[in-house]
Amino acid sequence: MAIDPREKIALFIDGANLYAASKAVGVDIDYRKLLTEFSSKAYLLRANYYTALVEDQEYSSIRPLIDWLDYNGYTVVTKPAKEFTDATGRRKVKGNMDIELTVDALELAPYYDHLVLFSGDGDFTALVAALQRRGKRVTVVSTLTTSTPMISDDLRRQADFFLDVADLAKSVGRPQAQRPAEA
Repeated sequence: MAIDPREKIALFIDGANLYAASKAVGVDIDYRKLLTEFSSKAYLLRANYYTALVEDQEYSSIRPLIDWLDYNGYTVVTKPAKEFTDATGRRKVKGNMDIELTVDALELAPYYDHLVLFSGDGDFTALVAALQRRGKRVTVVSTLTTSTPMISDDLRRQADFFLDVADLAKSVGRPQAQRPAEA
């Protein structure tokens, strides 16, 4: 990983995108180890996690993770997901956090040197270019190891560095089957 130890870094995690990439490579991300990993590389200024939540559900499977992240060093940014019925009559949920992540990354830009973006979404290509014009270095974390790459080619080419989730998982992941027993 090409992070200078003198840099101030900020992690911006597109939660749905990282979840899909990690599942595709067969690992769960250990978010405590993720903070430790990046804190050991440079000064970790901020770790932001973005996700949309379905509000009318009595229980959301993501709620325990969100609560844990919120109490353990992450800034969690959420918004209600939008529910709609598509043309075939199926219920769909949409929860795009791109704008929130982009605005936050640009507002915080004067305070960090290096942004680590956990997403393969090509919509972030313009954000990466804008940050680079401001002298920032950008690492994009996603995966190419799946049969269909989960990162936009444009985004990968725009980034200063690319880190594959499969490689990162060697230090911050655990096999999906190896889940800690719930207390």
